[in-house]
Amino acid sequence: MTARSTRRTTAARSRLAAVGSIAVAGALILTGCGDQTKDSGSESADTAKAPLAAKLPASIRDKGVIKVGSDIAYAPVEFKDSSGNTAGIDPDLADAMGKQLGVKFEFENGTFDTLITGLRSDRYDIAMSAMTDTKDRQEGVDSETGKKVGEGVDFVDYFTAGVSIYTQKGKNTDIKTWSDLCGRKIVVQRASVSEDLAKAEAKKCPSGKKLTIEAFDNDQQAQTRLRAGGADAGSSDFPVAAYAVQHSGGGNDFQLVGEQVEAAPYGIAVAKGDAQLRDALQAALDAIIANGEYAKVMKKWGVEDGAVTKPTINGGK
Repeated sequence: MTARSTRRTTAARSRLAAVGSIAVAGALILTGCGDQTKDSGSESADTAKAPLAAKLPASIRDKGVIKVGSDIAYAPVEFKDSSGNTAGIDPDLADAMGKQLGVKFEFENGTFDTLITGLRSDRYDIAMSAMTDTKDRQEGVDSETGKKVGEGVDFVDYFTAGVSIYTQKGKNTDIKTWSDLCGRKIVVQRASVSEDLAKAEAKKCPSGKKLTIEAFDNDQQAQTRLRAGGADAGSSDFPVAAYAVQHSGGGNDFQLVGEQVEAAPYGIAVAKGDAQLRDALQAALDAIIANGEYAKVMKKWGVEDGAVTKPTINGGK
């Protein structure tokens, strides 16, 4: 899932402790209005547990669920663990945000290049999938043709990552930069920033040194192809490439080459017009940064270098 290029808004929840309500509730108990006392008390308890719930759109708050479109094959950002559960940076952040908002984030697997379409069709409330915030995505423009293909989305930016190249361990050690890929074959995930970079580089290659690009539905397929010797190099977002280098084949399959490039923000994609949902998500991220939960997730997955101190709206270029 390299730094990705590929919908809805909301708000977060508010915390109130109402002394007056408690007093009234006590009075109602004395007068036998037990039901009203229970309602007031439960509201106070719910607010304390989910301080930003009131910021969400009522439709989502009532359902208690935010449907998340995600390509769950991009470790360590999101992937299936050995028990088949969705794990990774994004699910952990979503869990922490859910506590602030009083809802559950339910991740639904989809191919990366269909996630924004899924937002437009209301299949998902948001897309959270190591997706790079770019102007083209904000404006609904195809990055290759420059043509308008949709309404675009808003992003709530929550992480920063660059793009890396990796090769089979001990092979193609002369590949250090993107220009070194001319005359070679690279594997990438379809609709990713890595694919965009590869296509841009291919246009610059001299005659007789064609850069061949093979794009897959997900990054794991690209890794499998490279592992089998079907390409000279692969490219993914730095956290993903580093994770593959560390874990694939016990650390014996791949090696990182050169420096990461094109550092850019990951964003939670929300449909244009869903400003309330968007702003609620931003408030929830603010809250978990302030209370330390965000930092715990960064440390757990070893990605502290990509942490942000403040979530922003549409910060991509």
